[in-house]
Amino acid sequence: MTNPMRGIRLEKAVVNIGVGDAGERLLKAEKVLHMVTKRKPVRTIAKTTNRDFGIRRGMDIGVKVTLRGKDAEEFVKTALWTRENRLAEYSFDPEGNFSFGVQDYTDFPGMKYDPEIGIFGLDISVALSRPGRRIARRRTLRRSLPTYHRITRHEGVEFIRSKFNTEVVE
Repeated sequence: MTNPMRGIRLEKAVVNIGVGDAGERLLKAEKVLHMVTKRKPVRTIAKTTNRDFGIRRGMDIGVKVTLRGKDAEEFVKTALWTRENRLAEYSFDPEGNFSFGVQDYTDFPGMKYDPEIGIFGLDISVALSRPGRRIARRRTLRRSLPTYHRITRHEGVEFIRSKFNTEVVE
């Protein structure tokens, strides 16, 4: 019998499009994210000023959508399908979380190219966790997560291989 507290689950998936400037491209990116995720996107704001890119602090530079639960699992499954169920091993961080990109939103099933919008790629970051992770995030009696309860890179790779039938390439 296995311990249910040792099971790994997909906590959330964040879908992001970084545009780099406010204006018409940002509105188009919002439209693309809404079409792909069926959720209302939230704008991301620049934290610093970068004159080389023409970015000022406080300026809207991108959009994102956070998915949790079954919605996150379904979206990650279709996003991995667009990548032909292949991920590079360097996509995983030491805590087992992983990120990957999709070159064009039209790769998703049911999406057609709209010349008015153009081509937009998107980044997907997926966070994995175990039950009991709340002790590190709660407000009262916060404790650090024990080392043996953390997810390693190898465990994250094994979870993706088994759950989503994905090939992890080195």
